[in-house]
Amino acid sequence: MMIQLEDVTKIYKMGVERIAALDKLSLRIDENEYVAVMGPSGSGKSTLMNILGCLDRATSGTYQLDGQFLHKMGGGGLARIRNRRIGFVFQSFELLPRLNAIKNVSLPLIYSGIGWYGRRKRAREVLRRVGLGDRMRHRPNQLSGGEKQRVAIARALVVNPRILLADEPTGNLDSKTSTEILALFDDLHRQGQTIVMVTHEEDVARHTGRIVRMADGRIWSDRPRDEDGGRRADPAGGDGERKEGQPT
Repeated sequence: MMIQLEDVTKIYKMGVERIAALDKLSLRIDENEYVAVMGPSGSGKSTLMNILGCLDRATSGTYQLDGQFLHKMGGGGLARIRNRRIGFVFQSFELLPRLNAIKNVSLPLIYSGIGWYGRRKRAREVLRRVGLGDRMRHRPNQLSGGEKQRVAIARALVVNPRILLADEPTGNLDSKTSTEILALFDDLHRQGQTIVMVTHEEDVARHTGRIVRMADGRIWSDRPRDEDGGRRADPAGGDGERKEGQPT
């Protein structure tokens, strides 16, 4: 088991009010799985991704990554896990405008102990891997939306992450470019990369092997893609087929 969350709750305090963004959520993800996380706004998707990515801590419950209990770690330990084992791909690319593709991609390696030459060599390797061998010295304003997202994916891959977290990676792209980026994710998965992707789009989720649907901070459906059926059942009313062991 690569990722294991058990009874994870996240409470946000807003004045005297306490809001449960996650409510005793349990989730297991194996190595080389490709998982889509879906749900309406406010369902807890982003909070779940922030906890998986060590950007936030659960209020209670446990989080294991490769058998290591991350919820017990201090800030420094979580930062090391985040920098060495987790890659992030965002909808808005998050590239630095003044840096070319090579420099943007090599940024996560600055604190890795790898020298300048080694960082640039590794950045070139992953840029070629995502099909940008001829665009390495271009700045973001010289790249198309799809090329910017490829740079962002290369930046996520440069640390050889154990898990790749993608938050609406096609949200700012047209349909043709989205298809190309999803084909790249498909290829990465075939090469052994574990991927967790948040998306609102059913056709994007169909590229994954498993679809987890959330509502009100809980998982109400967790099925292989071919068994999911694309249903949007009301979790409050129930769909009669919740996966055993998930919250009710």
